Amino acid sequence: MHVVVDLTKCQGYAQCAFLAPSAFQMQGDEALIYDPEPTEQQREQVRRAAAACPVQAIQIDRLATQDMPPIHTAPGAGRIVIVGASLAGLRAAEALREEGYAGSLTLIDDEPHGPYDRPPLSKQALSGKIRPESTGLPRRHDLDAQWRLGVRAVGLDLAIRRVQLSDGSSVPFDRLLIATGVRARPWPDPVEGALDGMFVLRTRDDAIRLQKRLHPGSDRPERVLVVGAGFTGSEVASTCRSLGLDVTVAEAAATPLAGALGNVIGSIAADMQREHGVDLRCGVTVEAIEGSDGRVRRARLSDGSSLDVDVVVAALGGIRNVEWLENSGLAVGPWGVACDAGCRAFDVNGLVTDDIFVAGDVARAPNAMFGYQFLALEHWANAVAQAEVAAHNMVSDESNRWPHVHMPKFWSLQFGNNIKSVGVPTFADEVVITQGSVEERRFTAAYGYKGRITGAVAFNHAKWLPFYQRLIEQAAPFPPEFPTVDRPDDVLPVPAEVPDQQLMARDATVVVTGHRPTLVRSIG
Repeated sequence: MHVVVDLTKCQGYAQCAFLAPSAFQMQGDEALIYDPEPTEQQREQVRRAAAACPVQAIQIDRLATQDMPPIHTAPGAGRIVIVGASLAGLRAAEALREEGYAGSLTLIDDEPHGPYDRPPLSKQALSGKIRPESTGLPRRHDLDAQWRLGVRAVGLDLAIRRVQLSDGSSVPFDRLLIATGVRARPWPDPVEGALDGMFVLRTRDDAIRLQKRLHPGSDRPERVLVVGAGFTGSEVASTCRSLGLDVTVAEAAATPLAGALGNVIGSIAADMQREHGVDLRCGVTVEAIEGSDGRVRRARLSDGSSLDVDVVVAALGGIRNVEWLENSGLAVGPWGVACDAGCRAFDVNGLVTDDIFVAGDVARAPNAMFGYQFLALEHWANAVAQAEVAAHNMVSDESNRWPHVHMPKFWSLQFGNNIKSVGVPTFADEVVITQGSVEERRFTAAYGYKGRITGAVAFNHAKWLPFYQRLIEQAAPFPPEFPTVDRPDDVLPVPAEVPDQQLMARDATVVVTGHRPTLVRSIG
């Protein structure tokens, strides 16, 4: 059995922790951690927990448990190829079969593993609570698909409808879904990046290597340096502190999470890190990593200081996997592949294609709630929702196609605190604490742009976010004026202090990138 929890839905009711306490545990007041691969003895408890979840956030394997719909094949869709077999690719493939698609289905991915869940890698897997190898995603159906794993797509020829692969072969298609996602941005100096003790964290193999180094043994580090305080860097710092390791975090921006939450709320995250023993250095970059005998020994920082370190985790954000598409004729840039609200890719002339679709972290799509600007999202729930829309539209005629209107949502677990958001906090000029107490780390903040609510962030206060989601959907006035429980005495908006786009490129999980589908902009 494989288990995954949609933590954007989870509201901390903890029914699962009561019904299956060996598989689900609460950390802090709201945050849920879980075992994605329960033992045989745990399975019946997990099934009951999934059935009892008030928000139906728990997903488990459902192979052979559902009747499939009538089989049909849409015109021109006899061969569907999905490039990228992670969360979006798997969910799209399953949705195609659920829609009744009976044609040829091929999934291509450069990793040798089957689809797995990434969020636990920086949390449960890195801490040693679970094995990184146990993070496989639940399967809803036997896909009857051809899997081409461990081979990379290197080119796309639209004229002859073929995907070229790194092993010299090619795969023909009638319709194509691009779901190649994001990879970790590497350390900028290749020589330093090759030192023993330098790590990134994006893949299962990355997590296996880093977990081995962090846990007791002859190579257990004296001090870990985390470069970058976005979500991945902050979660790695949190996990390392839970293991009793000394941690320094170097962040170029004024606060952690600045690219995702702005500096005002980011300053609260900074206080949280320091309260838990992190040596946080903001406004600081790493000028060099020094080594001897091929191993990391020291880091020189831009403030003139140096640190003796054994392990460096480069959490510098992601790079969208689009290089293989550069000569394809599609609208491709550093923010991903531009597509319309129906997930159909644009070409370089801004014309929508009929048979090329995009989903997941690599997609850049317009959103009606944010002025029809294109959003580039790195969110778990968005990948699932967009994959299902893309799959439906691939096998439907134009009169029955769906728009992708998913509200951006994300979550993060740091230092026992549950951080969740709806909307786009960085599409804002002001922010205000609307509920709760910052000092107690239990509050909600609303973001506004030109007098309308555009986002909300909750620290250990997630049950209120559906209410703010409705306000965002309604373009409700900002600052919000409504009676709520635990409303502060002084509800005063302040500038949100959102960094410019160049800084946001490093650690934002959602970026508003303008109106033009063919926009290409350097991100440094």
